[in-house]
This record gives sequence, structure tokens and C-alpha cells, in this order.
Amino acid sequence: MKKTILLFLFILSFYSITAQVIKGHVVNDSGNQISGVNIYIDGTQTGTLSKEDGSFSLNLSSGSLGNVIFQKDEYDTFATAVSEVVNKNLKVVLTKTNAIEEIRLIPYTSEAYRNYIYYFLDTFIGADRENVKIKNQKSLKFSYDKKNKFLKVKAPNTLIIENKNLGYEIQYNLISYSLDLNKNSVNYTGTSFFRETKNTDKTKLNRMNAYDGSMLHFFRSIYENKIPQDKFVVNHVVKVLNPKYPTEEELKLLEDFKQIVRSSAMIKIPENISDISQRKNSEKPYALAIVKTLIPDSDYVTRKEGKVLFSFKDMLQVNYQKYFYELKGKEFIKGKIPVVLTSFLHPEGEVFEVSKEGNITNPDQLINEGDFSKNKIENMLPLDYQLGD
Repeated sequence: MKKTILLFLFILSFYSITAQVIKGHVVNDSGNQISGVNIYIDGTQTGTLSKEDGSFSLNLSSGSLGNVIFQKDEYDTFATAVSEVVNKNLKVVLTKTNAIEEIRLIPYTSEAYRNYIYYFLDTFIGADRENVKIKNQKSLKFSYDKKNKFLKVKAPNTLIIENKNLGYEIQYNLISYSLDLNKNSVNYTGTSFFRETKNTDKTKLNRMNAYDGSMLHFFRSIYENKIPQDKFVVNHVVKVLNPKYPTEEELKLLEDFKQIVRSSAMIKIPENISDISQRKNSEKPYALAIVKTLIPDSDYVTRKEGKVLFSFKDMLQVNYQKYFYELKGKEFIKGKIPVVLTSFLHPEGEVFEVSKEGNITNPDQLINEGDFSKNKIENMLPLDYQLGD
């Protein structure tokens, strides 16, 4: 059964002060104070813990957006918009996590951990397993549907991720993770709180290179209306069916043949089945065609009543010439040989609000491919990062 997350939020009173603050008390559903609750602005270094009496106070910079997270292991995590609770005195009631799991296709076992941990690390953390590690990764639970090649991962506890390259420790609350190996697509959602562990010239250099040309950089450029100045090139792209990819009828024929093979001793593969299988594995269902180059941001950005909205009916190709920063003495200097980054965004008609920090509403609904999709945890920066920090 699907678990429902409950939180009771009572607005006790409103008070007028010039600074932005989120404050109040955290209790359980029996009315007892809860200490040690992580309270933070999602994706940033701005956070605090509730005290022994459950009280908390979190100071914010002016105009902060995003979600404030109330998180403690064994309790349901809750997120609410900063704009809904800023400068109000709150009573937050957290409820114990429901122990009932969703229906599982395959039980979580140590064997599943050994078999599937590397799929997860590759798609969630990235390639650098020496310098970017989940300290408590053995707490992860895995479920794999062999028939549909579908992997699900759960994290009963907050993941503690050490990123030596960027000098951060990340407390990551993994809400959901799924990997479709047939489509080679991954989808995960979670909340994160950053704590700086190291700030050297080397970590600053790595942060600058992680930021430059990233999706965070792109959406900040959108908010600041600086797409041309920041050298992003945006093109209008549409999907075109690939005639070489098998048709629905051919894919059905291939699947029916597989079922026959599973239930019989048949070994010889007919030529037509072999051809369909080869085209399915070597071709993509569609090709991408550029309809218009160098489109203005007015084609995909609307500025209305102080809000910046991002939307597009088809797909966007985002190109960027990245010059990697180098450290020469004490100076950070851009290199001379660029690498061209190419990414694809699928808004699919959805409307996303862009914040000044470079965040967007409902980021899990924006499909991205290419170089943007390579920006995994190993390259993730806090939303309050500024170039040079």
C-alpha cells in the first residue's frame, strides 16, 4: 500500500520583524517535544536542529525561496514552501513512519545489495567512488523485477554522502529511486542539506568547474535574463520517429517469441526475429531534429508578476562551450581549449517556476538528457553556492 505522509502545521501567530526567520516547536502526535530534528532549506547549507524542548529558529537571507524540510529518521519527512511559513510561529507535529512497506517484487536481501549496488552508485553518485562515498550505503534496500528489468532502491535512514572533491558532506533524504534498464532511464527524488567540510583552493577550483555549464548555471542565467551573455546556445528540437527502430507489431512479435523460448526447448532463432532484436538493441526509437537555432529566451521563458516561468511544448537543445578553470599560483584562470556540452530538456508543456538560486519547481518532472544528466551527486552544489566560494 502507498504510504501517506502526514504533518500537522499550526500557525499560532504572525509577528512583524524585518529579518526573515522560520521558528517554532516540533512535537510528535502525542504532544511530546522532539529534539534533533533536521530543519533546513532544501538543497542549501542553511539549516538547524531542534533543541531539547523541540524549539527551533532558522534565519534566512532576504527573499529566500524553495522548501523548508523537517526531517528525522523514523519520522515522516515533510516539506513545505518557505513562503508559507516565513516570519510565523509554528507548531509542527511529525508522525512516526508507517512500517508497512509497499508490495515488493523481490525481497530486499544482501544478495540484491551485491548485485545492484553498482547500478545505483553509477546513476546516483557518479563515477568517482574513491572521493565521493555514501558512508552508510549498506543501509540501502533493493528490489529488482527481473522480468521488466526495473530496479527500486529505498533508504530507511538519511544517507550521509562525503564529497572530498567539492568539500561537502551531504545529508540526503532519498524519497524514491527507480531505474528502468530497458529504457536506460533513472528517476529519483530527495531532499539535501550541505555542510562544508573543506574550503581550499583545490575544492574551490573543483566547485567552479562543477558549476560552469551545469543545469544550475543555466537556470540562474534564465532567472537573471543572461542566456546570451553567459554563452548558452538554445535550439528548438523535435522528435522524429526512427524508421529503423522496430514497430509496435514487431516488438510484440519479439516478446511473444521470448515467451515461447522460455517455455520450450527451442534454440534456433528465425531470421526475422534476429533482425528485430538487433534493430531494437542498436537503434533508438526516435531521432532528434533541430527545427530552429539560436531561439530567444522569450520562446521558453515568461516573466510575469515578479515570477520567472519556464515552459516549452517540444524539446530544447542547450549547447555550451566549457573552458575548464585552472589554478595558476593563487589565480583561477579559464583554460584555452573548450569542450562543447550538449544537453536536451523535455518540458513537455509543463510550467516550472525558476528561483533566483537556479532551482525549479517539480524538478523530477523535467526530463533531461546529455551532459545535464551527467550532473549527479558527485557534481552537485548547494543552491546557495556562488562562483568562487
